Amino acid sequence: MADPGGRAAADEPRSPWLRTGFVLAAAFLGFVAVVGGAAVVTSDTPGGSGTDGAAADAPPSGGREGGAVPPARGGGAGGTCPELADARQDIPTAAPRGTTWSLYEGVALPASEQAGPAVADADVARCYARTPVGALLATSQISVRYLAARDWRKVTRTQTVGPGRDAYLAERAEAEESAPPTGPEGGAHGQIAGFRFVTYTGTTAVIQTVWRFPDGRMQAATTTVLWQEGDWRLEYPAAPAAATPVDSLAGYAEWGGV
Repeated sequence: MADPGGRAAADEPRSPWLRTGFVLAAAFLGFVAVVGGAAVVTSDTPGGSGTDGAAADAPPSGGREGGAVPPARGGGAGGTCPELADARQDIPTAAPRGTTWSLYEGVALPASEQAGPAVADADVARCYARTPVGALLATSQISVRYLAARDWRKVTRTQTVGPGRDAYLAERAEAEESAPPTGPEGGAHGQIAGFRFVTYTGTTAVIQTVWRFPDGRMQAATTTVLWQEGDWRLEYPAAPAAATPVDSLAGYAEWGGV
């Protein structure tokens, strides 16, 4: 399947918001700084194919194998979602099996036929299993897409919740209006390198994701997803926690697409 991302020219970041210097200067974003650095647009190359660590095609468009249309469940503002096969409630301590990876605006994002996202519509990838793996995939996908998407407003409004969301929407819109047409050059993609679960229930998952940058430095960002209206939503708190430097992946499950 075609990758829904990768529209921008390889050498021309689409928005000043996504340029490394601009994003890192936006203190009100809190943990977004690490993901914003990861989402700098420098490539529109579609992903290749592979599983568990190799770049792959875009997220699947419908749950199970065999072509059968699965039952639908509520999906909130995005519409109904197909039922997914994943029902495992054990917390993953290693890379989930069956994960495939595709480039979205230069960042490798994970997907699973069994755990989601089951529906990919341009910038929005939604419909995740109500399982730990589904929550992991949701936080990985949404935390990049609401920053890197062309229609970031839609992603933010439909896939994030929390007291900080409206302030983010307003402050980002104002910042983009006042940003110069050109900005600092350079910067490079950060990529997912590992994860660990802090807590998980059927309605809330708190996950630490480690991002690795080309210069070798790594940072861990803690994110929360909430099960609401039939899908996982990324929580945007009033005061997002800052990302923290990490020296190694000790204590984390190694996981990544590049």
